[in-house]
Amino acid sequence: MKKCFLSSLAAASFLASPAIAQRDFDSVEITTEEIAPGVAVLFGAGGNIGVSHGNDATVLIDDQFAPLTEKIEAAVEALGAKPVTYVINTHWHFDHTGGNEKLSEKGAMIIAHDHVRVRLIEGAPEGSRFPVPPAPEAALPVVTYDRGLTLHLNGDTIDVRFLGGGHTDGDSIVHWREKNIVHMGDLYFTIPGWPFVDTHSGGSVKSLLLTLDTVLAMIDDDTKVIPGHGGMSDKAELLAYRNMIGEAVARVLALKNSGSTLEEAQAAEPLAGFDRGEGLIGADDFIEFIWISFE
Repeated sequence: MKKCFLSSLAAASFLASPAIAQRDFDSVEITTEEIAPGVAVLFGAGGNIGVSHGNDATVLIDDQFAPLTEKIEAAVEALGAKPVTYVINTHWHFDHTGGNEKLSEKGAMIIAHDHVRVRLIEGAPEGSRFPVPPAPEAALPVVTYDRGLTLHLNGDTIDVRFLGGGHTDGDSIVHWREKNIVHMGDLYFTIPGWPFVDTHSGGSVKSLLLTLDTVLAMIDDDTKVIPGHGGMSDKAELLAYRNMIGEAVARVLALKNSGSTLEEAQAAEPLAGFDRGEGLIGADDFIEFIWISFE
């Protein structure tokens, strides 16, 4: 768990700047945690990678950064798995889709929500926190969906579902029905700091709460929850995360509804009582995300 946590902190630092995301990959170690027969999680720099493997195919959920592709492939091979057949992007951000181009050129099929393809084609919109250029053709999803699809592979039923987004407008969860595992993408973090809601990419705190509520109704106390960043989790921790966001929303909206400006609300420090630690997103950022989401 400690190694996963440290890897997640490294991931947060990579997220902080595309410039950082272009160097120091030689020192990144890809670590593996097998969480069920035929299902594993790879931790490195960027979003946590889910792996489904077996007789039929190897499926990756997200693929981090392009310079890590060979290390990721080596970790997959060490599982005894076949080369990657399918890649599912939980959303479009560069720390989750950076390996698309290389893996596609090696024959992997990229799958994602409709909005993921659109945003990869367009690149980051003006004003975004992270300037990202349009993706090359080879990095684009070739199979897209509106609400979801189901893969019947490796003896598993794997549901890929868009439940309304929240982190962006194209977030998907991946649910192994029989194995009782769910990959949340960046709808859920277990690293320090406040949630990143990319309002420039259609993200919304309101939508995030609705999506989390839907997932919580789908899973049980035994479900293994893979966050977008951070160590493995479960329903109890996911519920606590959702309730923390709900309480933060209530505090911020109380100020907004009383006539405060955004700047006045931030100065009032309504989130000071939460112990979120230091992370990519600070309290003032999250207050602004809430403010925009409930306009």
